[in-house]
Amino acid sequence: MNGWVKIAGLGPGDPDLVTPQVTAALAEATDVVGYIPYVARVSARPGLRLHPSDNRVELDRARHALEMAAAGRRVVIVSSGDPGVFAMAAAVYEAVEAGGATWSKTQIEVLPGITAMLAAAARAGAPLGHDFCAINLSDNLKPWALIEKRLRLAVEGDFAMAFYNPRSKSRPEGFGRALDLLKQACGDDRPVIFARAVSTAEEQIRVVPLSQTRPEMADMRTVVIVGASGTRVIDPTGAPVVYTPRSVPE
Repeated sequence: MNGWVKIAGLGPGDPDLVTPQVTAALAEATDVVGYIPYVARVSARPGLRLHPSDNRVELDRARHALEMAAAGRRVVIVSSGDPGVFAMAAAVYEAVEAGGATWSKTQIEVLPGITAMLAAAARAGAPLGHDFCAINLSDNLKPWALIEKRLRLAVEGDFAMAFYNPRSKSRPEGFGRALDLLKQACGDDRPVIFARAVSTAEEQIRVVPLSQTRPEMADMRTVVIVGASGTRVIDPTGAPVVYTPRSVPE
């Protein structure tokens, strides 16, 4: 039996936002590997083995999946959102590169998913309608100085910004530092979207001016979108809609 690895995005939370391609891969799989809460979203069935693990062992998880595929298993590695955005696809290819010829014949496929950033933007309107960037505010895998540099350059480039992993119990101070930097660097009171648990029953969407943002408005289940200088807030139906125009005046 020929084994394979498929790296799949489960979307932001709503089962309706899981793509048919990912659903088909899960139906064929003999094994599912991933971070504990993501594996918990996969229904158990006869013939399917679930391998949940801690979020800090990405390379170990990738190697385990590759080893099972080499033994003929059909392995789906699950991430939330899209597996190529701050998720497992990069870890798998890092393991492949480190393994040299070990995994050269392993069939690997990345199956895209809907990111929390895109789901949050859709709920709020169209804040990413023009140029934007995505920044992971966790300093677990990169120094805080690099995060600050990228924030300043994103403001200088006048990008709308989407922030992943803004604030956790183990690093509660970083998001406050990011907000302070933005308030100093932006020079205006652009809209900020706090989208928590988007597409789930716990969903909360808040739109506030940058000057009124506070660190405690976000946690690890929140995606934060900061508008560009031209981002607008309108109120066509009694609820705020945030959009960034496609054109920029010369």
